[in-house]
Order: sequence, then C-alpha cells, then structure tokens
Amino acid sequence: MSIAVNGLNSYVDPSMVSAASGTNLSGRLDQMDGASSADELKEVCREFESYFMEQVYKEMFKTIGSEEQGDSSLSSLVDYFKDGVIQTVASQTTEQSGGPLAQQLYEQMKRNYGITDEA
Repeated sequence: MSIAVNGLNSYVDPSMVSAASGTNLSGRLDQMDGASSADELKEVCREFESYFMEQVYKEMFKTIGSEEQGDSSLSSLVDYFKDGVIQTVASQTTEQSGGPLAQQLYEQMKRNYGITDEA
C-alpha cells in the first residue's frame, strides 16, 4: 500500500472494494477533476469511510475465537450473513458519526483536485 499526496486513489485497492457497495471507489476517484462537483467528492469520501469501517469491523471479528466445529455449510451461511451485517453496520456508523474521516479526506482532496464549493 503506497502513500501519496495526490489523492485517495493511492490508498484504495480496487480488488478489495466491497462487492456490496456496487461501485469501484478507485475508478470513481480516477474520474475526479476540477469539473467534478463538491457533492460527488463528498459522496466518494463517505463511501471510503464506510469501506474503511467495514474492514476495521472484519478485523475485529477475526480476533474472536470461532467455536464452530460442525457443519461447514452452516459456517459459510453464517459468514455470508455476517458480511452483510458488517457492511450495514459500517454504513450506519459512518452516517451517524458524521464522518470525521470523510470530512478530512474531502478537505484534502478538494485542494488536490482543485474542486471548489459551489454556493
């Protein structure tokens, strides 16, 4: 994972973007330029924060020991629904907390891409 000052797209690995989000954050960031609206940039930043929180929650679940030793089909079913619940909780967390990470990303990227707030 590289760190660069040119924008958020250097942090997003397209293969890691959640399939349930239905969008490719990295691709959307590549399309950003001075003609993009501030609202579009805010939305991408919110989606990234939600994705980031989803990854945090998934890593937290890995620290919990699994007591499942039986049916593997039941295990895969639980994993399927657990992923959906984690995605929903991450999205709701971002919406309810006001998105402090998204706001910081938005301010930085607004300068990097030359996007101005429309009044």
